[in-house]
Amino acid sequence: MTLRHCILVLALLAPGAALAAKPLELSSRRVHLNAEDRTVDRVGALVWRGGIEIFSKDEDFGGLSGLLVGADRARLTMVSDRGRWITARLVYDAEGRLAGIAGGRIGALAGPDGRRLKGKRRKDAESLAALSDGSLLVSFEHEHRILRYPPAPRVFGRPPAVLDPPPDLPDLPRNKGLEALVVLDGRRLLGITQGRDKDEDIAAFLRQDGRWSRLSYPKHGEFKPTGATLLPDGNLLVLERRFTWLGGPAARLVVVEAKQVRPGAVLDGREIAEIRLPYTVDNMEGIAARRGPKGETLIYLLSDDNFSALQRTLLLMFALEE
Repeated sequence: MTLRHCILVLALLAPGAALAAKPLELSSRRVHLNAEDRTVDRVGALVWRGGIEIFSKDEDFGGLSGLLVGADRARLTMVSDRGRWITARLVYDAEGRLAGIAGGRIGALAGPDGRRLKGKRRKDAESLAALSDGSLLVSFEHEHRILRYPPAPRVFGRPPAVLDPPPDLPDLPRNKGLEALVVLDGRRLLGITQGRDKDEDIAAFLRQDGRWSRLSYPKHGEFKPTGATLLPDGNLLVLERRFTWLGGPAARLVVVEAKQVRPGAVLDGREIAEIRLPYTVDNMEGIAARRGPKGETLIYLLSDDNFSALQRTLLLMFALEE
């Protein structure tokens, strides 16, 4: 074997070799809030600002859960339940409505050893949050944990550290772990689970000053939390999802006031919208909020298609009526 071949083999065997990102070809088509009546432009306190269905021929695309939208409203970051991260650039039309997506890249999430996460039990990423120093937090189900990916010139470019988990987290059912992570006032971290079916309320956890405390989130019928984000005014916006064979998919958005988020509290909020058929909706799991160019609050909702031909990857944008 030549020296050149030895160098090539060693490069391929290196921990980060399998994690190299690659371009991701994405396409999209615009959707309407209500395909049966295209004049409908609002649901609850949400005003329609455009939406797209996203497509890709890459077999690793799909199953998207966590969502971040950059302050410039252009950069999009997502994670999936197959242990992938995806970045892309959002495209808007002349009226500022969401119109398309471009510039996709995809890569594998690494574990603390720098190697690609393997197996459903270890790579089921569910939520994504950004810290003030540029670090990214990702929560996982099945093997419940939170990984902290350090800031780097390229997203997820270095191995993560394991963030100490809430004490009760390992006791949760394998598919009902931390569905939502939100960084509050730059220093506290809130995590909301899907909870056990038999429990009256859903488990939530608050980390402040390096310690975890328990909170709860009330159930609302068949709805379960799947995501949360911080609104520009400092309040919390929680995304809930429901599916029934009779009614199909539905999503519910709830505002929880910031002053309620404290140890031992019940995070009881007010509903601002419920999206159900015939409105455009699917298995909504990701949520993000940003200020728009005119000072309005923009809300983005992302669906997880479960890699099913019967479901869609939707990205919807709304302005919050204030």
